[in-house]
Amino acid sequence: MSRQSAPIVLDPAAGDADAENRLLRAQGPAARVDVLGVPAWSVTDPVLLKELLTSPDVSKDGRRHWPGFDEAVRTWPLALWVAATNMFTAYGGDHRRLRRIIAPAFSARRIAALQPVVEEIASRLADGLESVPAGAGTDLRERYAVPLPIAVIGHLMGVPDGRRDEFRTLVDRVFDTTVTPGEAAANTRTLYAMLDGLIAAKRAAPGDDLASALITSAEEGGEAALTEQELRDTFLLMINAGYETTVNLLDQAVTTLLSHPEQLAHVHAGRATWADVVEETLRHEPPVKHLPLRFAVRDIPLPDGRVILEGEAILASYAAANRHPDWHGAPDDFDVTRLTKDHLAFGHGIHFCLGAALARMEGETALRVLFDRFPDAELGVVRGGLRPVPSLISNGHRSLPVRLRP
Repeated sequence: MSRQSAPIVLDPAAGDADAENRLLRAQGPAARVDVLGVPAWSVTDPVLLKELLTSPDVSKDGRRHWPGFDEAVRTWPLALWVAATNMFTAYGGDHRRLRRIIAPAFSARRIAALQPVVEEIASRLADGLESVPAGAGTDLRERYAVPLPIAVIGHLMGVPDGRRDEFRTLVDRVFDTTVTPGEAAANTRTLYAMLDGLIAAKRAAPGDDLASALITSAEEGGEAALTEQELRDTFLLMINAGYETTVNLLDQAVTTLLSHPEQLAHVHAGRATWADVVEETLRHEPPVKHLPLRFAVRDIPLPDGRVILEGEAILASYAAANRHPDWHGAPDDFDVTRLTKDHLAFGHGIHFCLGAALARMEGETALRVLFDRFPDAELGVVRGGLRPVPSLISNGHRSLPVRLRP
């Protein structure tokens, strides 16, 4: 029997995500939720979530498997999250085809080749922070966490320097869950116009970048080629996923370390590594709280006797699952020396994030450079004074005030 009488309406502004996650977990392995007007099942039990993320009975293709798709595309502020045509929303053979095209760009060799680029970008940004006077505050999200991944994904995709801030603004709005359907639709039109411009520029003057390689694949790939819409939406996915999530990883890592100086001391003393910091941040404060949407291909029985019916929407609630008390001891504690830091921040199964190795490398490099340069940094406000970004998806702060030299 259900323990829940009515759906939990998820807060689009994420005013208190931790309290909301506790409420969701209290409903059992899954909770009925309202996602900006769309009914869904929020799955918070990590065992169940892993099963669903690897099950052929669960699809990301709303066109094929969600009766509410047509209505959502017209009226839902998050329409772009289900309407795009790329590997993020693909199912079965389509997903395998699209993933094979993109996967070589994220090989271990290519990630290793990008490490000096990330190091140079981080060092240059740290140089700019040297001008902040001792005792003065600065917004580290705006001046470090944001520009670093923008520069990295811009380098990878070949986005001209002068266009990167425009893309940043539009991507921020994709993750903002407080916008109206009209505002979201207008942002999507502007974003696609910019993507079309980037594609046209790369066709006219190809470069040694992922964007040019994808265009070549679209034009010469034979039966496996990308369609024009798949090309546009793959550009969209690469820029979205390569930017926002890494911003939040850096934001949350810095915030949590400065809120728990004893944890930073573990790193400085050699008792933990920057890789430990990154993994514990991904577990404790994953960059994405809830990821919309998946859909039941057929009826799915739940462990408590309830049933997700065919065609119903499923929300992967990564933040709630990562802190499930059955998975980790003292799950709400941030502990870089924790032996087991398993998490679902990058998803699981066939849709596991292709850019996970790049994000980890960016995080480790950026944090090392920052704290080597500013080992005595401290938060400019108490942690409770930080305001979350207005999103039930994105898990970061609107600003990150820090005193680099107290």
